[in-house]
Amino acid sequence: MSPHPGRRGSAAESRDPSTDSPRREALRGHAAMLLFATLISGSFSLGGMAAPFIDPGALTAARFAIAALVLGALAVATGALRRHDLAAPWRYPVVGGLLAAYFVLMFEGLRLATPVSMAAVFTMTPLMTAGLARVIVGQRASAPVMAALLLAAVGALWVIFRADLDRLLAVDIGPGEALFLVGCFCHALFIPLVRRFSRGETGVAFTFWTVVAASLMTGVWAAPALVGTAWPALPAIVWITLFYLAIGTSAVTLFLMRYAALRLPSAKVMAYGYLIPSLVAVEEGLLGHGWIAAPVLPGVAATVAALVWLVALRDR
Repeated sequence: MSPHPGRRGSAAESRDPSTDSPRREALRGHAAMLLFATLISGSFSLGGMAAPFIDPGALTAARFAIAALVLGALAVATGALRRHDLAAPWRYPVVGGLLAAYFVLMFEGLRLATPVSMAAVFTMTPLMTAGLARVIVGQRASAPVMAALLLAAVGALWVIFRADLDRLLAVDIGPGEALFLVGCFCHALFIPLVRRFSRGETGVAFTFWTVVAASLMTGVWAAPALVGTAWPALPAIVWITLFYLAIGTSAVTLFLMRYAALRLPSAKVMAYGYLIPSLVAVEEGLLGHGWIAAPVLPGVAATVAALVWLVALRDR
C-alpha cells in the first residue's frame, strides 16, 4: 500500500518503499511541522517590534510578494517549473485565496477583538481540519487522535490565558471573533485541499503558484496601505521582520505544510499550531522579556505530551 494514499507522487517527492517506510515518511512530516511551528513562533516577537511602524495589510501583501519573487527565482534556478503544473491553474487561486482570506479576516478581526480571544478561537482550527479532511479526502481521525487534539487544545488554552480561568470565562464571542472563526475555517480547509489538489508537482512549484495567487489577492485588499506606506523611511526592524515573514513564515512554512500534508493526516498537521503559544513563551524568555509563570507550565507540558502522543500514533 502506498504511504501517500490519494495522491500521485512526483519524482522529486516520491520514495522507494524499500528504503523509506510509511512510518519514516510520517516522522519526516512531523519533523517538518515542528520546524513550521518554530518558524511561526519566531515571527511573533519580531512582529510585535515592527507593528508600530507599518500597516498590517501592507506588511502581509509585501511578505507574499517577496516570497513569490524568492520562490520564483528558486523554481527557475532548479528547473522546478513545468508546463504540466498549470494543467489545472484554478487550484492555485483556490488554495492561495484561502490563505489570503485567513490573513485578511485575522487582521479585520483584530480591529474588533483582543489577541487573546483570537488565539482562543484558533484552537478550533485542528478540530475543524479533522472534520473537513474526512469529507474531502476521506481521512478519519481515530479516537486516540481526537483525544490527543483535545489535550493539546486544553494545554494551549492554559498557556494562552496564563492559567487564569477568570480570563478564559470572560471571553465573549463578538463580531471580531466571528470573523476570525471564518478565517480559521479557511485555514482548516487549506490542508486537505493541498492533499486533494496535488497532481505530482514539486513542492517548490506548488508553493510558488500558491504564493503568487495569495500575493495578488492580498495586494488588492491592501492596495491603499501599500500606496500610503513610506517604504524608504521604514526602520530596519520592519525590513528584518518583512524578510523573515516572507522567507521564513511564507515561502518555507507553506512548503513545510504541503510536505507534511502529503505524509500525515490533516488533523495531525494542524495540531502543531497548538505548540506555538508555548514556543513563543520560551522565546520571549530567551529574549529577556520574562519567563512564563510556574502555574502555566502544566499547559506547556500538556501540549508537548499531546504532540508526542500524536507522533507515537501510527494510524494515518
